[in-house]
Amino acid sequence: IDPSPVRTKFPTARIKRIMQADEEVGKVAQQTPIAVGKALELFMVQLVRKSAEVAKEKNSKRITAPMLKQAIGSASQWDFLDDIVAKVGEEKEGG
Repeated sequence: IDPSPVRTKFPTARIKRIMQADEEVGKVAQQTPIAVGKALELFMVQLVRKSAEVAKEKNSKRITAPMLKQAIGSASQWDFLDDIVAKVGEEKEGG
């Protein structure tokens, strides 16, 4: 089988193991972890860009957890992350 021409920055073997850790997931086709890895990359790019916008608005060169939380809260497409970031504190002024 020819290797996929699609490259991903995430290890496909690890993605496959994570997918198969779910008892409801049976066999995973060879291209599936590659597609999931690419989707993960695109997701990360969007999230990092939005977080960078928040950091820039706060005149910061560093993205902090509260900034990430603010970025997640700014778009309904990321509502599924609300529980994950719920315990992140708010940014202190000047911090």
